[in-house]
Amino acid sequence: MKTILVGYDQTDPSERALERALELAKAFEAKILITSVARVMADAGTGRSMGGIDPTDSPEEHAAEMQSAAERARTAGLTVELVRAIGDPAEAIVKAAEQNDADLIVVGARERGWMQRMLDHSVSQDVARHARCDVLIVH
Repeated sequence: MKTILVGYDQTDPSERALERALELAKAFEAKILITSVARVMADAGTGRSMGGIDPTDSPEEHAAEMQSAAERARTAGLTVELVRAIGDPAEAIVKAAEQNDADLIVVGARERGWMQRMLDHSVSQDVARHARCDVLIVH
């Protein structure tokens, strides 16, 4: 294992995912890629992403989040790269992994109620379903 990509957004689940990714990177002497995805506005008719960047979720905020995570990785003595991404989070994470030849994607799982599970999709589950490399979902 040479390259580990972690999806990060400063939530508790992503903090746990980052910690696990750092542990694995140290154990395997792997490079860490950190990505944080700025969402785009969804088309109300289709629910698909299209159009401009969501003003409540700016790329600048995500860049700051990634810098914070990168400092932790560097402090741990790891090689780290930041991967900026815009769009649907699961699609962007999978694409970033493919473009950077990641061997493993590490993402956090949010605890969701039954209604959320029925009405909404899970980023971690979508990543696991579409990735072409191993995926670790950290609970």
